[in-house]
Order: sequence, then C-alpha cells, then structure tokens
Amino acid sequence: MAAKRRLDMFLVEKGFFENRSKARSAIMAGKVLVNEELVDKAGALVKEDAELRIKGEILPYVSRGGFKLEKALKVFSIDVKNREAIDIGASTGGFTDCLLQNGAARVYAVDVGYGQLAWKLRNDPRVEVIERTNFRYLTFEELPVKVSLIVIDVSFISLRLIIPPALQFLTDDGDIIALIKPQFEAGPERVGKNGLIKDKKVHIEVLKEIIEFFNSINLSIEGLDFSPITGACSNNIEFLVHLKRNKSSAQNKTDFGKRIEDLVDEAHKNLERS
Repeated sequence: MAAKRRLDMFLVEKGFFENRSKARSAIMAGKVLVNEELVDKAGALVKEDAELRIKGEILPYVSRGGFKLEKALKVFSIDVKNREAIDIGASTGGFTDCLLQNGAARVYAVDVGYGQLAWKLRNDPRVEVIERTNFRYLTFEELPVKVSLIVIDVSFISLRLIIPPALQFLTDDGDIIALIKPQFEAGPERVGKNGLIKDKKVHIEVLKEIIEFFNSINLSIEGLDFSPITGACSNNIEFLVHLKRNKSSAQNKTDFGKRIEDLVDEAHKNLERS
C-alpha cells in the first residue's frame, strides 16, 4: 500500500510549487485536484502514487525539473533523438520526461528513493526504473550499459562524488548534462539561512572550483548557463553544465573566469528574489 503525505508538502516535493506557502494558497483557492477530485485542505493526506493536477495549468513535463533540462538541450545544442541515457537522481522524472519527449530511445532512471517516479513514466516501455539505488556505489556489473548521454539532478551530495563513477557508463564521445546546485558544493560555512545562497561571490567561487575539478578528471566544459528556474524547495539559483571527456577546452582560464562572473550576474538579474 502506498504511503501517504501531506498535500502541501507533497506538491512542493513534486515540483508544482516553490514552497509550502504557495502550495497552500493554491489548495485553499480550490485549484488542486487529486486523482481529478478537488481537495481544499493543505493538511489532507494523499497517497504517494496519486495523480496531481493544478486547475488551469498544464505542465508539459511531470515536474518543473523538465524545464531545466529543456533549456540545457537548447542552449547546448544537444540532440537526444534515438539515444540512450541515464538519469541520475530521477525523482519524479522531469528530466526523464524531457528526454523522452525529445526522442530518447531509452532512459535508465536511477534514484535512491522509492515510488517517486511518475506513473506514466513508470509504465513507459522506454524507461528502466532503478530505485533504492545510491548511484555513487552503482557498479558496471550491476548496470552493464554504456550510454551516450548522462543527465544529473541530485541533492544533498556534491557532483564531485557523482560524476567520477558516472564515467564508467559513458561512451568515449558521450555527453554529460549536470545541474550544479551551489548549496551542495559550497560547504556549510558559505551557505546562508535555510540553505540559501544569495551572495554572488559564493556562486562565482563555487563555479570556478567545480570547473577546476571537472578539468582535473579530464572533462572539458562545453557549455555553462544558469537554470531557467530556481530550486523548488530552497529558491536557490542553480546552473547547468555540459561536459565531455578527452577533449581540450578552447577557453583559457582567464576568459572562462570572466564568463562565470558575467553568467552569475545575469542569473541574479533574472532570478534573484527580493
């Protein structure tokens, strides 16, 4: 039997709203449907496999995370048609849904949790669901595949611990698209109240540090941009990076450093909240 969750919290976790306050407002306004039935109490308990819908709003993906990958595919000019991919940190499946809608042939959806992947994706023959699996410790013997695309959206862990083991599953000329979440890269001493980073300087430092790490493991940075939306629970500004291996970067460190500063400025202008 599926576990039950508070509706307001569940809506935030599923990516429909950025915080519980906005979720509660929508619930009380009669905009939230659970299995196509109106529920107007924020504390109502709903099953984890329930279908959620916001009246008057039709999301193109099962979660707002799909918008993040959608931007990455466009700005990095990556064609996923007929390609196989691994989605690390699949959760509800926003990235997986985006990949499939753009023509991916198969997606291995990996997540440490259980029962989070949207029902339509769970039943899609192109999706292999790999749950209760900490990708950091996943071996090639357990998942003996090589794919040309790996997408990553993980929380509460640094990409430094995820990308090195991911390389065993990537073809030599494959692509990695990763979501950089500064709050999980900076260390507690640089993270503000409620896990929020507002300081541009910290964002710049984190991006420069993580790029140095990527270079140290023979990955080149093919593209870097900011996510079109902030994190669902924390409102943190996030960044998108496109990586490949065994290629030399045409950008020198000085130029790339300036690009990072300009990118952070642009991200704050577009996404910073008062």
